[in-house]
Amino acid sequence: MNLLKKFILELQEISFLVWRALIGLRKKPRYLPEIIRQMDLIGVGSLAIIILTGFFTGGVLILQTYPTLAYYGGQSEAGRAVATSLIRELGPVLTALMVAGRVGSAISAELGSMVVSQQIDAMRALGTSPTRKLVTPRIIALITMLPLLTVAADVFGIIGGGIVAKQIFGLDNSLYLTSVRNGVTIQDLIGGVIKPIFFALIIGVIACHKGLKTEGGTVGVGKSTTSAVVLASIYVIIADFFVSKLLTVIFGTSTL
Repeated sequence: MNLLKKFILELQEISFLVWRALIGLRKKPRYLPEIIRQMDLIGVGSLAIIILTGFFTGGVLILQTYPTLAYYGGQSEAGRAVATSLIRELGPVLTALMVAGRVGSAISAELGSMVVSQQIDAMRALGTSPTRKLVTPRIIALITMLPLLTVAADVFGIIGGGIVAKQIFGLDNSLYLTSVRNGVTIQDLIGGVIKPIFFALIIGVIACHKGLKTEGGTVGVGKSTTSAVVLASIYVIIADFFVSKLLTVIFGTSTL
């Protein structure tokens, strides 16, 4: 019962945080320089690790699926298998998990340190809203950059799959690209961009909430950071199921 009560109270606090962040968009100042700075830190700063993740994920997919496809004479559809797997599922989820680990932990640690050092209290004393100054720019930056990072992961995953298919299995590049084009639908592309928006909101809200609720000094900062990463990762995976089901209802059974 205590766990259920704690969950409901925390959900209530997160909902209020989201509401205050949305309300803050209607009022000035909107802290545009801070939004741009966070977009640079989140997007450009995460690009290298996202590219590596996507590239080698695509390579592993070809490495594992090509022998099976070849056994049934379907090696010409290797590109379709990689593209649909990445765009529908692996690209958005893996990108969100990597960003949760890198960016979510940084946000929670930064805000937690500000709480411990009483900078948040100083901001309130000066009449500045910590939600509008700190939370809203980070959520906006995440919602903007995570879909773009997902697209980068998808593209480099397809490239990685093509290189592995060519160099290891000798599959012609034109045949690979043709199967990619034939296998990807507009519904897949739309769904692959919609998912990261939900994931970005989850990561941003949880990381900011845990950071602002830090207690217990520097030890509490570490606990908040760990809790933010773990919870964000779990909620991303849970949300993936429900968003996939919603997209299936909207677009039909052709997409996940």
